[in-house]
Amino acid sequence: MTVMTSWDLFEDLRAAQDEMRMARGRGWRPGQQHDGGTSPAAWAPAVDISERKDAYLVAVELPGVEAGEVEITVEDGLLTIQGERRFAHDSAEEKVHRTERCYGAFRRSINLPSHIEPDKIEASAQDGVLQILVPKAPDVQAKHIQVHAGKGRTVLPAAARAANGS
Repeated sequence: MTVMTSWDLFEDLRAAQDEMRMARGRGWRPGQQHDGGTSPAAWAPAVDISERKDAYLVAVELPGVEAGEVEITVEDGLLTIQGERRFAHDSAEEKVHRTERCYGAFRRSINLPSHIEPDKIEASAQDGVLQILVPKAPDVQAKHIQVHAGKGRTVLPAAARAANGS
């Protein structure tokens, strides 16, 4: 006996879309119902972190968010970026057919290493990307040490030279 089951061509696509929504965080979408008046779940913008010899660079994707609407704080080694992206369409004037972008409050926190200069952190925004420059403290930046050529010369730490009378 052969058992046949029906296959829904779009079931896999819907499941994949649901997984992607869960992975990127859930934010408010137009037409979404609130649960008992509580605020909608926050969403998190994408962040890239890179390093130069003198600083760390943090790039945050924030299209549709005005630079003045973003708050950046540094406290106890934690860099926090927060704000809100508002839904820009007037639902009374437009019929929305599809909305995939997230709206509402967001907050991203990044642990910073201890060797930074928090008073010199700078931020700028252009084309929907927030750039944060986190300078490293000068004492942790790489220092070039010159090697001297010599015959049979042994280099000892200062304490060892003092003990040997050198």
